[in-house]
Amino acid sequence: MGGVRWGRPESSSSMKLFLLMVPLVLVAGLVSVLGPNPSSWLFSANAPVLYLEGSVTSSSSTSSGAVTVTNPSEVKQREGLVVVAVENRGGEKVISDDTDFNHSSTPPFSVQAIQTPQQPDEQNVSQLWANVTGVNESYLPPERPKLQRKFSILDRTEAGLRQARAAIREARNGNQTQDIDYVPVGPMYNNANAFHRSYLEMEKQFKVFVYEEGEPPVFHNGPCKSIYSMEGNFIHAIEMNDQFRTRDPEEAHVFFLPFSVAMLVQFVYVRDSHDFGPIKKTVTDYVNVIGGRYPYWNRSLGADHFYLACHDWGPETSRSIPNLNKNSIRVLCNANTSEGFKPSKDVSFPEINLQTGSINGFIGGPSASRRPLLAFFAGGLHGPIRPVLLEHWENKDEDIQVHKYLPKGVSYYEMLRKSKFCLCPSGYEVASPRVVEAIYTGCVPVLISDHYVPPFNDVLNWKSFSVEVSVKDIPRLKEILLSISPRQYIRMQRRVGQVRRHFEVHSPPKRYDVFHMILHSVWLRRLNFRVHDDQ
Repeated sequence: MGGVRWGRPESSSSMKLFLLMVPLVLVAGLVSVLGPNPSSWLFSANAPVLYLEGSVTSSSSTSSGAVTVTNPSEVKQREGLVVVAVENRGGEKVISDDTDFNHSSTPPFSVQAIQTPQQPDEQNVSQLWANVTGVNESYLPPERPKLQRKFSILDRTEAGLRQARAAIREARNGNQTQDIDYVPVGPMYNNANAFHRSYLEMEKQFKVFVYEEGEPPVFHNGPCKSIYSMEGNFIHAIEMNDQFRTRDPEEAHVFFLPFSVAMLVQFVYVRDSHDFGPIKKTVTDYVNVIGGRYPYWNRSLGADHFYLACHDWGPETSRSIPNLNKNSIRVLCNANTSEGFKPSKDVSFPEINLQTGSINGFIGGPSASRRPLLAFFAGGLHGPIRPVLLEHWENKDEDIQVHKYLPKGVSYYEMLRKSKFCLCPSGYEVASPRVVEAIYTGCVPVLISDHYVPPFNDVLNWKSFSVEVSVKDIPRLKEILLSISPRQYIRMQRRVGQVRRHFEVHSPPKRYDVFHMILHSVWLRRLNFRVHDDQ
């Protein structure tokens, strides 16, 4: 009987416990479905890295190579937005205020705002408990207002670029646009109409922000009277320009790093040391400074930044920082595809030897009928190509005047003006100032090089006004030049005169001159990608 007396309370107690646990189990199940998934905070090294819309989470790499979010409890989610994954290739570091921004090699993918219900607060949790226990079963969650995304300045900038792209596409097969100064026309251009429309769109909206950090002589300075004169000329011209330069980085399409490689070599490099370390450290420190003070380098990993160099070490300088080399727009005289030059991303511009700092006295030459010499070259043994040229043609043929040194009293520029074709072999690097010297004097340039991308080749059709000869064809040089008919040569020579404006240096710059052509090449590259604002 005592067993029966204790049996009833035990059964009743078990039933109460069972009834109490049922709602707890149901609530736990709902929370596991609707609530945050703790496992989503941990990813392997090759998996996407977590970002918050509007911000970048601080992250660190664990010893196992996994990427975790630091202090998840402290990460606050903006109302109506969720954490979204951004692809991270090869375990690269997340770009944030406290991480090294020079490790990743490719710009991050965009982070889009996604509408989602808010996480349940205490009131909603109480309501869920009420639903689980059967109280207020007719409860319907209130309708949540849809958030309207505000357009940023960058959004408007990208919208302007989309309009420019559309206008350029439309112009490809359209009618010519009138211009008070110059209307590009003729076979010297890959597509004259598209170039003209693109140039006008550039004039209408292109903005460049020049970082003010750095001190002369290495920064905001450069040579203006040497073979590297374009470094100093461009830096001076862009810093003095009111049309394209903007003081507001928010409205900039691109950002200019105003260092001169020629000045780095002169003032930072220890002569004959063969140590590139000081130059590398200077450039790295500079990018670290602007990356720490401004958000723009980190935002695109340098893709909308550019630097300009005519010195032989220009390409090597970019290798100081992986993102500068892989992502940024490199404006280089030495556009050598065998050394990593990428025509779709980088810009080839001309090497111009301004001995006096001006083009006065160097421009112009006689017509085709007043040029008795077939071809001309004068220059020392510089690089691997010139010895081959001199071996085959020095003092070998009266029609092809090839000299290591000009005879005393013979003018170099007068010889250019007497010649139909001017030979422009590469030296140790692919670029040569002889190309522009030939164009200035109305002589058809003969490019003798391998792996060289000629200046402004995105716009100019070099085959229409120049001759390209590979190194292996140097022995056939006369045969190649004589195969060009007199009528064809006259057309080519006239086209040289027509494209000359794009290589002229003016102070202040004039429309369509070399300064504006450099800017236009950068503008074209900027049209080819989009920068997403994740703020």
